[in-house]
Amino acid sequence: SDHMENIYGYLMKYTNLVTGWQYRFFVLNNDAGLLEYFVNEQSRHLKPRGTLQLAGAVISPSDEDSHTFTVNAASGEQYKLRATDAKERQHWVSRLQICTQHHTEAIGKNNPPLKSRSFSLASQGSANSPGVQRRPSQNAVSFFSVGHHRLPTGKRVPIMQPDHLVDVREMMSQAEGQQRDLIRSIECLPASGHLTSLDQDLLMLKATSMATMNCLNDCFHILQLQHASQQKGSLPAGTTISWLEPKISLANHFKNGAAQNFPAEINKPASVREEQSIAEPCQLTREPEEINPDEELEDVCDDKEDDLGAVEEQRSVILHLLSQLKLGMDLTRVVLPTFILEKRSLLEMYADFMSHPDLFIAITNGSSPEERMIHFVEYYLTSFHEGRKGAIAKKPYNPIIGETFHCSWRIPKSDVATDAGTNSPSEQVTLPRDLEGQAEPDCYTVKFVAEQVSHHPPVSGFYAECVERKMCVNAHVWTKSKFLGMSIGVTMVGEGVLHLLEHGEEYTFSLPCAYARSILTVPWVELGGKVNINCAKTGYSASINFHTKPFYGGKLHRVTGEVKQNVTNTVVCRVQGEWNSVLEFTYSSGETKYVDLTKLSVTRKRVRPLEKQGPFESRRLWQHVTESLRDGDIDKATEHKRALEERQRNEERLRAETETPWCTKYFLKDGDGWVYHKPLWKTVSAAQTQQTDNN
Repeated sequence: SDHMENIYGYLMKYTNLVTGWQYRFFVLNNDAGLLEYFVNEQSRHLKPRGTLQLAGAVISPSDEDSHTFTVNAASGEQYKLRATDAKERQHWVSRLQICTQHHTEAIGKNNPPLKSRSFSLASQGSANSPGVQRRPSQNAVSFFSVGHHRLPTGKRVPIMQPDHLVDVREMMSQAEGQQRDLIRSIECLPASGHLTSLDQDLLMLKATSMATMNCLNDCFHILQLQHASQQKGSLPAGTTISWLEPKISLANHFKNGAAQNFPAEINKPASVREEQSIAEPCQLTREPEEINPDEELEDVCDDKEDDLGAVEEQRSVILHLLSQLKLGMDLTRVVLPTFILEKRSLLEMYADFMSHPDLFIAITNGSSPEERMIHFVEYYLTSFHEGRKGAIAKKPYNPIIGETFHCSWRIPKSDVATDAGTNSPSEQVTLPRDLEGQAEPDCYTVKFVAEQVSHHPPVSGFYAECVERKMCVNAHVWTKSKFLGMSIGVTMVGEGVLHLLEHGEEYTFSLPCAYARSILTVPWVELGGKVNINCAKTGYSASINFHTKPFYGGKLHRVTGEVKQNVTNTVVCRVQGEWNSVLEFTYSSGETKYVDLTKLSVTRKRVRPLEKQGPFESRRLWQHVTESLRDGDIDKATEHKRALEERQRNEERLRAETETPWCTKYFLKDGDGWVYHKPLWKTVSAAQTQQTDNN
């Protein structure tokens, strides 16, 4: 096909500080999966000056400007290249990414999955390994000579002396040097032949050796902390020492998406600035569709993700991917294999956070500002459990730009908890006539809409409202993912605002970070970070900490928090427990309440049938990928996924060529954030103004 054709042309290549940038003639050989370059076009018939294998490579547009990009090969070699303009860069990046994905997936198909084996270690430097058993003549491990250091045995020293730490540090340095030599030796192997750099055992050795060194560095740091504490006195009872990971404080996180805690975001990339500047003057040219709740049916889809399935079968592909990632690498532009995907879009995942709409509606029933803040915290902490589809960590589909998701919930009024005095709200709010009859007499209706408003950076907007209870929530989220060694961290950048129109109150909140742990074995999810909930009008706030599991000791999925009145600095409620199990709320009155999340009733969302959905609605858009994943046909799912991604690239390239800005359908740019085009607070305000004029 035309998108797999060989392309060639001049690009600038960065050589070194002395030589700087030089024009070179590049050729993309799609059949061989090679990127070659020559001094000039006339020397194309000669041997290339340089060649990169694209299988397993990562193609990354640079944040420096709109012309530069890098090609990071699995071997560790890197080309830093510069096109003449943004359009030409996009052309090269798209073709390179397609070629890279094609040849990377071919490796996974041609290499059989790892079989379960028992690993045995001899007492002194044995060369026994799976490679020995499989290829006695030439095995992977015996190809390298790795020295073994034996620590002297002796009586345990109660207090570690400084010189012992120096000895450990020297041995660590030697081990790090040997690990680097090992990686270089593996990467210098040929890409084809009897023993290659893509050998399964070598990929396992490469990934686990990197993880081992990271773990040893963490352990060494813990020894240093213990030594320092022993100089001052013993560690207090119950002290735990946490993993040394990037901890992101969300307290002063992002106000309407404005970067504060990420130095790399202070000066935004040119591509991001250009996209935002294009979006700002854009008005809604695509007519928003009014969804009729009567067309929506109770959802019968129940895709739990408790089975590893193809993840175990495709472990060689995971190992290969891990072997060429670097700590801290941004995974936003890395194409991940299809078999790790959930059977739903990220936009639908945001909707699943609303699976307890009765608790959501009960927020506005609080008879005082204190009760309403506590109700909101209760709802907030119960929303994450149902947002996960099972215990296995899988990744939802990355929404394509313009993708939308609609759903609603109907909740019997008798199921919503009420507080004394809530039948007479403090402020009378008038609804416009077209909204008055939307809810059924005996039910509340909560409507939800989400849209992918930006591709680079990936930003989603979502909005939910209950017209009858005069409350709505508007939020925008930018997902930033990073590789952390044997785990992946996802930062949810953005802000949400809950509007309680009966009380004239607004509650701002953010979302915690998420981590996928143990990605080489059975991946699982935990949440981490600190979030704040604030109501400026009432002066009440909440501080919630999601605790990641410590290095030793401690519990999984622990969460703590407190609600306080800012003026008096009085704590009115404390909460502790696990966000996916049992939560304990202790109030200032001394009363204690337990909430068992596993026993909370879940209200199924209502979704229109596929045949009534628009072409850009999530379930219809991804239906072929989802069906293939349900059938266990990973190759077919990958083909459908690639077709969607290629269509998005083609449309993006066409907009760039014609200088046509992308226009959203349901959300409008508002400063650094995104706001639903027809929020309830605007329609209510307009109705009140009209009533005043009529009077």
